[in-house]
Amino acid sequence: MKQTLFICILIIVSIHSAFAQSEQSRIERINNKTVNFGFRAGFNSAMYLVSNLNISGVTIDDIQNTYRIGYTGSAFMRLNFLKHYLQPEISYQISQSEITFDKLGSQNPEIQPDYATITSKIHSFEVPVLYGYNIVKKGPYGLSVFGGPKIKYLSNNHNKITFENFDQKNVEEELHPITVSLTIGIAVNISNIFFDFRYEQGLHNISKSVTYDNIVHQNKEIVFKRRDNILSFSLGIIL
Repeated sequence: MKQTLFICILIIVSIHSAFAQSEQSRIERINNKTVNFGFRAGFNSAMYLVSNLNISGVTIDDIQNTYRIGYTGSAFMRLNFLKHYLQPEISYQISQSEITFDKLGSQNPEIQPDYATITSKIHSFEVPVLYGYNIVKKGPYGLSVFGGPKIKYLSNNHNKITFENFDQKNVEEELHPITVSLTIGIAVNISNIFFDFRYEQGLHNISKSVTYDNIVHQNKEIVFKRRDNILSFSLGIIL
């Protein structure tokens, strides 16, 4: 009985050792590749940086941003140069947010506030080009930092932007179709599975124009300028 148990233990240890060696060899092949391919998917949280909001001649300074969960996914190619890499991607992102503010601004503090909201759900095709540096790249573990520009195409046909409690009627916002952002982040990988955290900030105003039904008084216009400000988390695989 003891001999049989000893043989079983030897078999289990041998199988585990062979599997570990095979897994280590597979990881080394991935780490030593000149070109890797991969996919990632995850969630984001958007808060738009408003540089100018003027409603009916009143400048709004106190703006409350509410985060909402959005989604992101991408396919990428990684070109490796020792501890450095260049990673172009093709991504699709849905970002959501809500802005709330008092239409009367801070000019009339004695008057009861009259709040309005702008709710956004924005779809974008994106092409980031990231430069990365592997701080740790040994065995199954890795740690890298990265950053670079991102070109975005905003699809006005799929976006949903809602203006609530405005004096103007049928308010609609048109976005610039092409925008540029800057992305920085950090990634941790175990074997060929990785987690990354990214922060993205727009480099310019994404709002092209705000239109509404004709109003006789010119001081009823809406001026709205904002930039992307997005934090994201994703899970991916690299091959």
